Amino acid sequence: MDPITRILEQAKAQPQTIVLPEGNDPRTWQAARKLVDEGIALPIVLGNTADVEAGLSQAGVAGEGISVINPETSDKRKVYAEEFAKLRAHKGMTPEQAYELMADVLYYGAMMVRVGDAAGGVTGAAHTTGDVMRSAIQAIGMAPGIKIVSSIFLMVLPDNRVFSFGDCAIVPEPDATQLASIAVASAATHKALTGEEPVVAMLSFSTKGSAQHPLVDKVVEATKLAVGQAPDLKIDGELQLDAAIVEAVGKKKAPDSPVAGQANVLVFPDLQAGNIGYKLTQRLANAEAIGPVVQGLAKPFYDLSRGCSADDIVKTTAICCVVAKSMQEG
Repeated sequence: MDPITRILEQAKAQPQTIVLPEGNDPRTWQAARKLVDEGIALPIVLGNTADVEAGLSQAGVAGEGISVINPETSDKRKVYAEEFAKLRAHKGMTPEQAYELMADVLYYGAMMVRVGDAAGGVTGAAHTTGDVMRSAIQAIGMAPGIKIVSSIFLMVLPDNRVFSFGDCAIVPEPDATQLASIAVASAATHKALTGEEPVVAMLSFSTKGSAQHPLVDKVVEATKLAVGQAPDLKIDGELQLDAAIVEAVGKKKAPDSPVAGQANVLVFPDLQAGNIGYKLTQRLANAEAIGPVVQGLAKPFYDLSRGCSADDIVKTTAICCVVAKSMQEG
């Protein structure tokens, strides 16, 4: 079974309530209909109720199973505002300001996830990544022990081998502490989405001291921190890419490593390396790049590309369902 089919089947086994904040976008209407019809998720679409329902009808996808909420008139607006004001009181947020902010579909949706009225959220088709992440970080907050929001791309090779690449989309220059958080979060995401035990390689241009440079030192320190945070996790570094994924090279360059030659989670030292790495794999190896899958939040709230399709929303929602269920199970 290919990874996306597996994820869809997992989502269908226990459909989760997922909020789709962008109810003014036709792609959201199409995705919501497919999510219901295929039993993948229980979507809640945000927006002006009359406009959303008219859009659903005009698109020919109206029907049972799609819930619509208008944040501006919702009974929960005041409740969410009071909770959000408490969260942001240290930043000077007043209840009145919070009430105004809860008319924003992103903040309303993020608060739904925070309080458990939705298991997760999927948005970004019509909002910037910065806006999506700002609302998520402020309303949902970080997972315990995680220092930064990051992402992975699930890279599916033509032979159906699956790797997780992190971080390739969000954090430009992580320091050692942030890189360690990226590694731990990437391992958890990989296990939730693939069912495989994560084997994490902290990548560098050096393998076990073959080169000396401050950039190498950062990866070495990040590896130590990650091991301290997750002592049961199979993780090692610093490793060059070939030493991480090619068994013969791993045995030669790092014979005592529990990871060398076996890695399925690749943690890049910075965003330049990660972005280049996933696109090289996608274009030259004909790999399917699934993501970015946002990680590090206390509950899943995923960002889409503004060029996404309705099917992309469906796939991302399925991933959100699977990760949400995994986080609930602890």
